[in-house]
Amino acid sequence: MGIKSIRVYPGSPWENGYNERFNGTLRREVFNAEWFTTTEQAQIVIDHWLSQYNHTLPHQALNMRPSIPETTLEKPPISGPDTGG
Repeated sequence: MGIKSIRVYPGSPWENGYNERFNGTLRREVFNAEWFTTTEQAQIVIDHWLSQYNHTLPHQALNMRPSIPETTLEKPPISGPDTGG
């Protein structure tokens, strides 16, 4: 997907606004909305939220498309008489 890591120095969150926005969104929508009793429970809720965030939620910076649209996901091959399968 072309993602590269960059060095953000401690105490300098303004150097990576995308990361800070993601962290704030995760905090508001998951951590402030749920009370977790186990790390397993937290992982399940976070995984579900991440799936929605990446595959369903429209992102303003991407012209209201999800960050990982369905077209980039691996799909099973189509077989049939017209496809040679």
